[in-house]
Amino acid sequence: MIFAPRYLKEARLVLKNASKLLHYKRDLLAPQNVAEFEAGMAALERAISGGDRKGVEAATQELDKKWSKLSPAPKDAEWRENCEVFLVAIVIAIGVRTFFLQPFTIPTGSMQPTLNGIVGTPTDSPAPSLPVQAVDFILRGRNYIDVIAKSDDTVTGLHERKMLYFFALTDVQCEHDSYAIWAPMEALERSFRVLPGRPLRAGEHFARGYIDAGDHVFVDKISYNFRKPQRGEVIVFKTSGITRIENQLRQQGIEGSEFYIKRLAGVPGDTLRIDSPLLYANGSEAQEFGFQRVMRTYPKLYGKSYPGYSNPAEGEAWFLTSPDATYTVPPQKYFAMGDNSFNSFDSRYWGPVPQDNMAGRGLFVYWPFLPHWGFVR
Repeated sequence: MIFAPRYLKEARLVLKNASKLLHYKRDLLAPQNVAEFEAGMAALERAISGGDRKGVEAATQELDKKWSKLSPAPKDAEWRENCEVFLVAIVIAIGVRTFFLQPFTIPTGSMQPTLNGIVGTPTDSPAPSLPVQAVDFILRGRNYIDVIAKSDDTVTGLHERKMLYFFALTDVQCEHDSYAIWAPMEALERSFRVLPGRPLRAGEHFARGYIDAGDHVFVDKISYNFRKPQRGEVIVFKTSGITRIENQLRQQGIEGSEFYIKRLAGVPGDTLRIDSPLLYANGSEAQEFGFQRVMRTYPKLYGKSYPGYSNPAEGEAWFLTSPDATYTVPPQKYFAMGDNSFNSFDSRYWGPVPQDNMAGRGLFVYWPFLPHWGFVR
């Protein structure tokens, strides 16, 4: 059997499957059809016993024809099969997202220049040609905007909509006209000063420049099921139960929690101190690569350097507000800080992150391809 020719092995497999199919369909077929199919199976069995290749192949094809005649493919079989494949792909994608890898978009600049958030840059010059815009979008996630006021008007409100999960479209409502801009609302407000109450003049380029979409990261959701988070890792966590963040979100009209991304500066039991620009953990300068890069301002990353760690202003922040201030991380809590320390709203302001809030570690920047594509460090 092991050394039998391939055509005999295939014929025996066909015969075996034909027997199973007949057993499954016997009660649905007419007696004469069952007899006809059993005769085809017997013919194939005799051909296999004889060992003649042409006879075996002919009997196999004849048996296949008989089965096709008795059990034709259902109507729209190809369409149904494609739908099944599509549904299976969706189920697999949902499973991967739930248990293994989850896409996450960096929303702010608190981790720059390690990871870029959504940043708008106003310009006075028009957008480049369409081919250049297409290349910039693919490589850098850069979207150019140039919105001209139709008339003298005043901005009354903004509303953001998500398109295809990844893309943001902001509706800018004015007293007389409205504008749909392919840009996140926060970028329009922060970088282009498109705010309620802003007056517009007819013909004014009131939102002109480009917006970088922020790094899109795969979050490893499985590692922390088998080990504890380690100091120096880039972590993603839920903000639920962190009072100061929830209050701030509520002031912005956002109910519930969001996901934040920071670097893990302290694990349970660590004692932290900042003597700007240095970060100390348990009495010694933090040695992990991510901390050394921030403190030493090297290596320069794509022409940008890090300013080190900062002591936040007392009264605004709760922890590490002076070079002598220390903080010991409580059990089952983690202290999170942004690499852009001078512009990061982190655990110095709102305290440690509960262990149950940890979603996973930042693993891989999958888009855009410049400048940070690759594994997160």
